[in-house]
Amino acid sequence: MPELPEVETVRRGLARVTPGHRLEGGEVLLLRAIAYPTDETAFLAGLIGSTLTDWHRRGKYLLGQLNRADGSPGGYLGVHLRMTGQLLWLDPKTPVQTHCRVRLWLSENHELRYVDQRTFGRLWWVPPGVAPESIMTGLQLLGPEPFDDSFSVAYLRQRLARSRRPIKNALLDQALVAGIGNIYADEALFLSGLRPLTPSDRIGPQRLQRLHSAIRKVLTTSIESGGTTFSDYRDIYGINGNYGGVAWVYDRDGEPCRICSTPIRRLKLAGRSAHYCPQCQR
Repeated sequence: MPELPEVETVRRGLARVTPGHRLEGGEVLLLRAIAYPTDETAFLAGLIGSTLTDWHRRGKYLLGQLNRADGSPGGYLGVHLRMTGQLLWLDPKTPVQTHCRVRLWLSENHELRYVDQRTFGRLWWVPPGVAPESIMTGLQLLGPEPFDDSFSVAYLRQRLARSRRPIKNALLDQALVAGIGNIYADEALFLSGLRPLTPSDRIGPQRLQRLHSAIRKVLTTSIESGGTTFSDYRDIYGINGNYGGVAWVYDRDGEPCRICSTPIRRLKLAGRSAHYCPQCQR
């Protein structure tokens, strides 16, 4: 599933190329790909005629800001890529992929195409004057962004102090911090020297400071690398992310640790894989 760095990479790409382009038409090839309005005609009618002005990210959600022809707000185009979703910036003449779900045609002969093999992703049109979180209800559940001031060491200490759950599970909780998934939880725990099974309330102040710094460091590094591609993730031009080639532990079961050469181990934790170095992480 695309995590914060992948979604941020897509956001930055869209913010470079789409502003000023007017939505002139579209086609919904899989009805369940649109979450609101659930009627294809209403969904497209809400978008067509509006101009994309900017893109925002909240956790793993994307929000394309829209303006009407008269300059008034046009609401938002909301997107969640889920496991295998891709937003591609293409020439409309590009052959349509097998798993293409939604096509949006823009001015100057451009197309924003939503492709999703597993079909878990969703698109929304949020009408003007309506709070996005009232339509995209998952936004209501999100904790602070990792780079916001509100995501502080003190905040982490307060939220983890009474929790016995493994720290890996805590980091995957979007209500604790928005945007972190399996990849970057593993990576941040390696950089902070913590094992995935460490109880959240057993992490001392010094190690908590290291974890906080590690989260921001690994996310920054991955954003600079264009995210991680292990299977389906692509940026808006269909290009893979490069972070996977330098990952510390994620998806490296049995390979030597990049620090101490000890084989990386993999364990199952709440139905998810967790990767760690038994020597570097205590």
